[in-house]
Amino acid sequence: MKKSNFILVCIMAAFFFGMSFFCWGKEVSDYSDSERRVLARFPELTEETVLSGKFMKNFETYTLDQFPLRDSFRTIKSIAQLGLFRQKANNDIYVADGYVAKMEYPLNEYMLENAGKKFQYLYDTYMADSDVTLYFSIVPDKNYFLAKENGYLSMDYDQFFEIMQQKTDYMQYIEIADALSIGDYYRTDTHWRQECIQDVAAHIAESMGNTLEWQYEEVTVEQPFYGVYYGQSALPLKPDTLTYLNNEKLESCTITSYDTGMPVEKKIYEVEELDGKDPYEMFLAGSDALLVIDNPNATTDKELVVFRDSFASSLLPLLMESYAKVTVIDIRYISSAMLGNFVEFTNQDVLFLYSTLVLNSSTSFK
Repeated sequence: MKKSNFILVCIMAAFFFGMSFFCWGKEVSDYSDSERRVLARFPELTEETVLSGKFMKNFETYTLDQFPLRDSFRTIKSIAQLGLFRQKANNDIYVADGYVAKMEYPLNEYMLENAGKKFQYLYDTYMADSDVTLYFSIVPDKNYFLAKENGYLSMDYDQFFEIMQQKTDYMQYIEIADALSIGDYYRTDTHWRQECIQDVAAHIAESMGNTLEWQYEEVTVEQPFYGVYYGQSALPLKPDTLTYLNNEKLESCTITSYDTGMPVEKKIYEVEELDGKDPYEMFLAGSDALLVIDNPNATTDKELVVFRDSFASSLLPLLMESYAKVTVIDIRYISSAMLGNFVEFTNQDVLFLYSTLVLNSSTSFK
């Protein structure tokens, strides 16, 4: 018995000492590709940070972020919680009907109030005295289709839509939730699939007085698409397939990005992003603050201004045929007070297109 205990102690000691040397000897990682976030670095060690407790707090975060084989242990934990222990979610992420989602709960009325005030500011400052035509539409997140039906916490989406319509009653609301289903979204990502939303694009266009007639070729990307929830869930899931819609008329459009303050030419589909951290950013230059798109093959001479989040990136190419010029604005990355320096609002269609995810966390608006 004593010999077996001695062997067990030696094994445990070897494990702990080995992991300690592994931890201190491994190269420090700056970024987690699976979680798509920057990892903590070793905190500053000073008398002030030690006495305030800040050093130990940040050191704990550092050790968790830099732990050896971190992604492997995350996978073991997720499989154990969801499979072995039959918990419904792991860090608010769950799998239902073959789709991965993150619980969006509760409805945050303060955030909706903030979004409403920001939109009101934009209207009062730039559009109230102009002849623009305003439209507003909300993209439901995947929980709209999955959460309640599968026993997960779910906010009241009807109340959500009603509150936002009340706060934007100076715009024409375009309802699209009824035109969508869970099959229109990627299994491992937050976003919708461009090839599945042509009917949504047609509905939005019709509501804005336009008709869509362009035909597209479906281009399927060879690389597997691992969405944001693939890494966050830490589960061994099958990747999605990314497909985009293209034609010669779209390829002839010219895009100018002002994301850095200086004009940079870009393309409708930046295929180079397929090898980047987030392949979805191939759509419309990703998360740029300000884009101007010129369309030489437009069926009208009208202009469109879009206030958007990332869902619009894959939708807007399908609306392009109706507009000679489209200005795309993301107020998460550009100050609303600065827009007058870049955009003149006159005789345009203006579309506010935002997902429930962004509206329910609208402190990102500038």
